[in-house]
Amino acid sequence: MNGTLVDSNVLLDVLTEDVRWEGWSSAALERCANSGPLFVNAVVYAEVSIGFATIEEVEEALPPESFGRLHLPLEAAFPAGKAFLRYPRRQGIRTSPLPDFFIGAHAAVAGLRLLTRDGRRYRTYFPSLELVAPDTE
Repeated sequence: MNGTLVDSNVLLDVLTEDVRWEGWSSAALERCANSGPLFVNAVVYAEVSIGFATIEEVEEALPPESFGRLHLPLEAAFPAGKAFLRYPRRQGIRTSPLPDFFIGAHAAVAGLRLLTRDGRRYRTYFPSLELVAPDTE
């Protein structure tokens, strides 16, 4: 598959006009959109939706003609779970939730590039994944 799965952190940077990251995230979104379709999955959609009161507001923020919707394939569940198990516990608490691993595994099994600010984490657990991240540019 051709295109880019967009991580929620990039979308939230733009939607919340994050002082530190909005510029980078906006420019990276534009570059990725110019090279192929952009996608979100149910995990990303759910994470972004937290900041909105209605589904109509989410749909306006993430219009389907700009962000294609992808179903999370069952094939992503196994590598997501294995990556989550390898993720080290810090003081008994995991700082990266399981949904982040679903995002990385989904991009990997679908053959999509991943646009994220968390390049290091995804690179560690999904080394074959093509990333667009601040530390890869």
